[in-house]
Amino acid sequence: MADQPKKNDTANPVAKDYYTKAGKFFEENKFDEAIDYYGRAIAEDPTYSSAYFNRALAYAIVNKYDLAVRDVDRVLMIEPNSHDAPYVMGVICEYQQDYQGAKEWYEKSLKVKPDYDQARSRLEQLRPKLDSVQGPRPLMDKNTNVPEPATQGTVSQDGQLKKVKWFKSNTTFKDVVGMEKEKELIYQNIVLAIKKPDLLKAYGKKLGLGVIFYGPPGCGKTYFVRAVAGETHSNVIIANINEIVDMYAGNTEKNMHAIFEQARNAIPCIIFFDEVDALGTKRDGGGGESQSFMKMAVNQFLQELDGVEKNPEGIYVIGATNQPWDMDPALKRAGRFGESIYIPPPDYKTRKQAFILHTRKMPIEKLSFGRLARATIGFSNADLDAIADKAALIPAVEEDRTGRKRKIGMKDFLSIIKKQGNALDEWYGMVAKDIVSKKEVQVVDGKRTEIVKEGKLTPEEKVRYSALVKDVKRNNFILYKWAKKFIRYFAWYIL
Repeated sequence: MADQPKKNDTANPVAKDYYTKAGKFFEENKFDEAIDYYGRAIAEDPTYSSAYFNRALAYAIVNKYDLAVRDVDRVLMIEPNSHDAPYVMGVICEYQQDYQGAKEWYEKSLKVKPDYDQARSRLEQLRPKLDSVQGPRPLMDKNTNVPEPATQGTVSQDGQLKKVKWFKSNTTFKDVVGMEKEKELIYQNIVLAIKKPDLLKAYGKKLGLGVIFYGPPGCGKTYFVRAVAGETHSNVIIANINEIVDMYAGNTEKNMHAIFEQARNAIPCIIFFDEVDALGTKRDGGGGESQSFMKMAVNQFLQELDGVEKNPEGIYVIGATNQPWDMDPALKRAGRFGESIYIPPPDYKTRKQAFILHTRKMPIEKLSFGRLARATIGFSNADLDAIADKAALIPAVEEDRTGRKRKIGMKDFLSIIKKQGNALDEWYGMVAKDIVSKKEVQVVDGKRTEIVKEGKLTPEEKVRYSALVKDVKRNNFILYKWAKKFIRYFAWYIL
């Protein structure tokens, strides 16, 4: 864990309490429980960087590297000059045997804090691993031209991107269960623009540049990007925030430009900005070094989008966010991220199809997929995937201990569902504070006055994100909460 948690003094008491409990679980090697309580601390205080930092460590320990990287990204957004966050990124890279990436992150940590012994020690221990992978470095004249290796990996030097990673996707809409309405919207707004631009031009339709996928976390926004890439046979660049934002002046803008330049050299190409609200955050009049970093990032983002708008063929930009209202309004105008598509939680039919898909290669008893779908009302696609994976572990552990084989049954799934819970119920409660207006009663001079306290959404945003607002209100309505609990309970214990 972090030795000196950051922003503890500003965290609210409830968040601090969750953070302390999480730390105790961490010390007892109960990492799943620690992750849960760090998440609760973050829900209470979304700027609690120490909670993000220590949850990242816990995720890394249980081999959930993507989630660990996402949490470290958040730390870097809150504290661009952190020396701990690059250090943890280096450790994660080491775990994944990306020794060159680890070296770059340790060096970045040492630039911030030259006397950081832990980073220096890891860097020294890393050198033999680098030599074993790369071989001994040959002696050569500094003017010798060395042929560049054929690679699609990201190459960074001194905080600047020299080459940006891209990949091809084999995923198509056939791999996305359910969500037919969303598939059709995405086909019309993105796939046609990439596959058949001449058809749209013939009817006078302007070619789109970008679209925002928005909705609750874990519901398939990133998976849809892969499906779009597979449908259109496009290259995909994942624009990682931790690779774009750099503390040194000018590097952030250069990195943003490098990503778009790589896309122009790899058309047809989709540039995907996950958690785009963190990068394209609203520019306000506040000061501070962190705010100036983000202003520069947003300004360069706008310039690059405008450059693509003038010549859109072959490049499409997709952003994903759980909080679209936090994006800078300039990014959302027509010609930039002009379209917004809501990716909702899976409905009953989709959940049922998801369990069928997740179990098709498992040795299972006869399962009631309808009952599993009812037992997981309100769960995300990520929750369903995790449930199937953990259910498979139960008989595997039993066989390891007893030597007896058996198939995966309903009791395995139901036991995991009861323990697993879901993150969406908590998320809906958290975002309701930001977007749903509330009535407050104040007493002034002995008179009771009812005041409507508006959320963050502007009138235009209330219309634009009405599907999400409707879902948030419904999931915070007390009777709907009880209905979900009743349906889950009935499916768990009765039928």
